[in-house]
Amino acid sequence: MSFYPAMPPDVTSSAAEDAALGLLGQAGMVAVRAADLASPCRRGLGRDGRTALTAAGAGRIRSGDVVVWLKPVAVTRAVVRRDGRVQAAGHPADHARLGVAEERLDELCGMPGTIDEIARTVVLGGRVKGAARRAMTPALAIRFTVSMTLVPDADYAEVMEILLGDLVLVPWQRPCQVPTAAAACIWREALGPAPLQRLRDLVLAGVDGEHRSQDYRAVMVGDLEAGSIDGSLIRVPDSPANRAAFGSAGTADDSSPYPQLRELRISAAATRATFGVTTGPSGAGAARDKGEAEQVLLDKALKDYRYLFTPWRLWVMDRNFPGVPRIKAMLETGTHVLIRVRDGITLRRTGDFLPDGSGLATVSGGGITLTVRVIEYTITVAGKDAPELFCLVTDLRDHQAYPAEALACAYHWRWIGSETCLKEAKSAITEPGRPPGRCCDRSRQPWSPRSTPPG
Repeated sequence: MSFYPAMPPDVTSSAAEDAALGLLGQAGMVAVRAADLASPCRRGLGRDGRTALTAAGAGRIRSGDVVVWLKPVAVTRAVVRRDGRVQAAGHPADHARLGVAEERLDELCGMPGTIDEIARTVVLGGRVKGAARRAMTPALAIRFTVSMTLVPDADYAEVMEILLGDLVLVPWQRPCQVPTAAAACIWREALGPAPLQRLRDLVLAGVDGEHRSQDYRAVMVGDLEAGSIDGSLIRVPDSPANRAAFGSAGTADDSSPYPQLRELRISAAATRATFGVTTGPSGAGAARDKGEAEQVLLDKALKDYRYLFTPWRLWVMDRNFPGVPRIKAMLETGTHVLIRVRDGITLRRTGDFLPDGSGLATVSGGGITLTVRVIEYTITVAGKDAPELFCLVTDLRDHQAYPAEALACAYHWRWIGSETCLKEAKSAITEPGRPPGRCCDRSRQPWSPRSTPPG
């Protein structure tokens, strides 16, 4: 898997060079006779050895010849020194890529060079000042952050070595070294969260668009596609900054061994693909209730991902969601809901039972009253009736188009669409050097909410 492009975007070439690069892209390997290799320097390899060997001739390769097989690392303009040394113009950061992962990212986002386009809008803060070329660039800092999710067991230095690979072996015009872990931290802070959030939202919008175009609607309720919304906690390293930013759930005095980040994930019930994610504090402090903390994130999701709440989707949610005002806010987008009601919620029946056993009722809260359809049922496990009663409410009143049995079966997909999706997403997040599940997010300090220019 090649992590490097054949040609950086700021280099132009002649027709002959384009043809040669086309061959290079098709073959992916270069063969040179060992007898044709030579040093371009007048004496040895020059004063510091920072040169590439060259192919002194274009001898025809014949059977039995000793051949050196070369895998291209970078294509650049040549810089020839007075003593003959041949070096590469540019900087390794301009050539680092995420391989097939970045190709897939560009495909989802619908434009080539997505990361580079985002990087062009970044205004760096913190300790990175001015526009002088340094060991890193905004694009490399973005790719470094993304790479950490692809290789969760590697520490910062190892991630950077993987990302730059053999690029550091190229004799660049200016000597280059792999950026240190400290440099990576400084650049992540200078970058701020906005570029990564924009990249995330472009990818998630692409996933949503792909589902629409490919018709992955394997889980349907009548003519509606079933989606799922649920929250989860992610442990983060116990640092004062993380504890202040996120707190910990379940302890009034915030004495949990780890602070915790709370996320709300919006996903497809059938494929478990993520459509949207919002994050925030775990719920410690003023809002220690899990339901309240997740409801705040749902408010944010309705604002940030409003395009997901379409008339042809039915969102399945558990008992912590979402309160009458939020149900009303969701319905105002035109979308539909199927929500399990927890104990203590009063439902006032407003008519007779419908032929499928469901019925209409009102539910009130926050000064708002809504009319909903109620579906109640029990389940059988291993041939025995479970003692728990399931009570669902929905805005879908047509019992013929959306029978109670179909809605009860749809609620089953909340587990697959949310719980399984959340576990899959968290399984690959771990702090290097710790057993899986001990500590998920690796950062000891949350990004500060520094603003960056829009776009």
